[in-house]
Amino acid sequence: MTNEEGADAVSAPSRVPGLTRREVWLRRQRRRGILIASVSTAVVLTVAVVGITSASGWPRVKQLFFNGERFKKDFPEILGYLWVDIKLFLQCIPFILIWGMTIALCRNARTPVLFPLRAFAAAYTDIFRGIPVVLTIYLIGFGVPALGLWEGEIRFLGLGGDVRSVYLWGPVALILSYSAYVAEVFRSGIEGVHESQRAGARSLGLSQRQTLHHVVLPQAARRVVPPLMNDFLSLQKDVALLSFLGIIDVFRRAQSIKDLRGNYTPYVVAAIIFLCLTVPLTRFVDWYTARHRRRTGGTVVA
Repeated sequence: MTNEEGADAVSAPSRVPGLTRREVWLRRQRRRGILIASVSTAVVLTVAVVGITSASGWPRVKQLFFNGERFKKDFPEILGYLWVDIKLFLQCIPFILIWGMTIALCRNARTPVLFPLRAFAAAYTDIFRGIPVVLTIYLIGFGVPALGLWEGEIRFLGLGGDVRSVYLWGPVALILSYSAYVAEVFRSGIEGVHESQRAGARSLGLSQRQTLHHVVLPQAARRVVPPLMNDFLSLQKDVALLSFLGIIDVFRRAQSIKDLRGNYTPYVVAAIIFLCLTVPLTRFVDWYTARHRRRTGGTVVA
């Protein structure tokens, strides 16, 4: 058998009619699966809607939570406070990244003389990951200003005021809490870089600092982008917790309208606003994570 005949024999199965029929069968199976999933979803939703709306208390719940007239009146006003949440979110991100990376580097310090920094970083992550975010917000947001250690004015991203303002210490509380989580993400990325990369850098004459800067951190940064995006997605929602300090944002304004009108529809409005903000971000994070996994051919650092 010549080489050309052998090549024809290998490629022949791809032109067999039965293979085409298999492709058609696979398409039909996919369509059948989509149809079954759609029908089952529709059935579940129908049963849920019928079950809820047929309950004896549904008219009262509908009036209190899903009042169409209140929804149309309250939505524009509550939406106007969304920019406050976005400002607070943007205020926190850079400081979380910087402080989180600093804690991660301290945690990964290998020089014996830097052991106190390693101990501090370990204690920091244990404390702020162990305390619920809402408790940290209360302790920092109310406790630090009560000390009265500072006086003066501060202007930051248009959210200015007294240095004891909750618009300052509320974000600081979020920064302290989320930096602990981000530090662990960075640390896992740094430790995920294989030791052979460090050895190769040292064999080229790079110092420990140069190895960290030019070899380890660039690789670690690429690995931790997806989990960082998930952390920041959670941060976008947790910004609403700052309303407990008195910051007027979407949630706080919805609560004020509820107290004034005696109707819970503003809470539903606030929930829908947050969903419109977070769901597209969630889908983007999922898409980027899948893309990152396909490009790297491995798992993403959790």
